Amino acid sequence: MQRNANPRQHVKRAKPRDCASCLATGTSDSPRKSPLTYISVTDISVPDIAEKETISMKPNKIPEELQQLLPLTPAVFFVLFSLADGDKHGYAIMQQMDELSRGEFRMGPGTLYTTLQRLLELALIEELEEADAAALRESRRRNYRLTGRGKLLLETEFSRMDSVLRLARRKKLVPRAAE
Repeated sequence: MQRNANPRQHVKRAKPRDCASCLATGTSDSPRKSPLTYISVTDISVPDIAEKETISMKPNKIPEELQQLLPLTPAVFFVLFSLADGDKHGYAIMQQMDELSRGEFRMGPGTLYTTLQRLLELALIEELEEADAAALRESRRRNYRLTGRGKLLLETEFSRMDSVLRLARRKKLVPRAAE
C-alpha cells in the first residue's frame, strides 16, 4: 500500500511484478486484466522464479540450439554424464548409467544407440577412430567421447539442477542434507 497525501487514506495499487511478463522483462507496468494477455503468478516458469529469487541459471552462455535441449531428457543426461569421466563404448556407457542412477534408470541398446546417434549429429559427443585397422576389424565396439559442446551442455544442466535444488531448499521442500 502507498500512502496518499492524507495519512488517513490508503490507496491500493497493483504490485508492479504481478505477472510473469513483468518478471521476465523487468517492467513496472501493471498487468492487463484481459484474459488473453494476463498471466497469473501461478503460471510463472522455473526460470522466472529463479530470476526473481536471484538464482543464476547461466542459460545465456550456451548457443540457442543447445538451450532448446534444456532440460535434458534422462537418456541424454545419463549418456553425457557417463562420458564425463572418459571415453567409453556403448556397453560401458550402459553400465555407467546404471551405476550413476543407482539402478533407477535403465536403457536398452536400441534407445542407447538412437540417443548416441542423435548426440553425434548434435556434435555433443564424437566417435573415436581406431588407430590400428586390425584392432578395428577384431572389435566391433565403437568408443565415444564427450565434446566441448557436450561438456558445456552438461555443466549447464548441472547448474540448472543446482539452482532448482537451492530454491527448493529455501522453500523448505528439500532437507539441506539430502544426497
